[in-house]
Amino acid sequence: APCPQWPYCRKRCSYCSFNTYVVPAVDEAALRACLVREAQTLLRLSQVHSVTSVFFGGGTPSLASPGTVAAVLEAVAGAAHLPAGAEVTLEANPSSTSTSRLAGFRAAGVNRLSIGVQSLDDAELRMLGREHTAAEARKAVEVAQGLFPGRTSIDLLFGLPRQSRDAWAQQLEAALRLCDDHISLYQLTLERGTVLAAQVLRGALPAPSQDLLADMYQTARTVLVAAGFRHYEVSNFARKGALSTHNLSYWRADQYIGVGPGAHGRFMLRGEGGCSREARVQTLEPVTWMREVQTQGHGTRSRVVLSLLEQLEELLTLGLRTDEGITHERWGHFSPQLSLQAMFGEPGEARALQQEGWLVLDSGGLRCTWAGLAVLDSLLPDLLWQLQRV
Repeated sequence: APCPQWPYCRKRCSYCSFNTYVVPAVDEAALRACLVREAQTLLRLSQVHSVTSVFFGGGTPSLASPGTVAAVLEAVAGAAHLPAGAEVTLEANPSSTSTSRLAGFRAAGVNRLSIGVQSLDDAELRMLGREHTAAEARKAVEVAQGLFPGRTSIDLLFGLPRQSRDAWAQQLEAALRLCDDHISLYQLTLERGTVLAAQVLRGALPAPSQDLLADMYQTARTVLVAAGFRHYEVSNFARKGALSTHNLSYWRADQYIGVGPGAHGRFMLRGEGGCSREARVQTLEPVTWMREVQTQGHGTRSRVVLSLLEQLEELLTLGLRTDEGITHERWGHFSPQLSLQAMFGEPGEARALQQEGWLVLDSGGLRCTWAGLAVLDSLLPDLLWQLQRV
């Protein structure tokens, strides 16, 4: 699953701590050539036979031209098998989603859109530093649904300063009237160094209480499930089977290849005769990254071979985020010697968490209960401690 990154934005949002850049002009031809070359290099190194999904993330990849998206997809198809039905997602901002632009992306091979709506309230959008209004977000989603029916996802943030439970419930109702068959809900995190975090720190904006955050999350789950959505991952909801193939590949700890400035990847270097899984991070700064790609074919800044313990920690941390959890088969793929049952079925932390109603271990595998999914971060330390001991 290749994940090409477009690192540029027109404006930096007040809550953003991602590797994004606002520059007066982008040399798109050079960036395109480097994305193509790095994709070819890393796919060749991985010797992957077939690609299940491609995800254009960012930054704001909807600022790229459809020609750049087409060139990257051609490179992927040239280096590995890209089936006709493979999911190809593009993240888009409402401010860069004209009908002609989205039609261009569809013609280039994109078949799924993830739109960063974030809020349907103009005051909240201003606080978040977003470029668009609520009306523009609605229009963008409607245009996208016309071109990508059943395959348009929206992102919403909750837990904003000054946001009440009632205001959030109203937004959810508005989102349900607007949305397609996939919604991602993210609790706003105040990251150090961001404008919004500084405003909260100096008391200019109030931080919501933990109780209110928990209440908002439970409200969202109840409302969306009642509307026919499956809560298939901590932050993700889908109906009519519209689960994101690409995101599921992360949570199932499949291999993925990060292409572009600051991109992350997890894959085996079969092209170099390797049988170990590596964690890779590409160079953050776009101009430096381009120079590295031009000289050596890729801009990998760090390579770490993951130990069996590290791989199992990732599998546990990611897999328990989903409603299916970790199946016996998937665990056995990483740990053929020690089964899930042997690891977590004996007396210990995991058994205690099962008895308390947070976890289930049965013939399907290990997964969180509905209650456990809401407090997963507090369960993981005990499970990781048990894993490390064994």
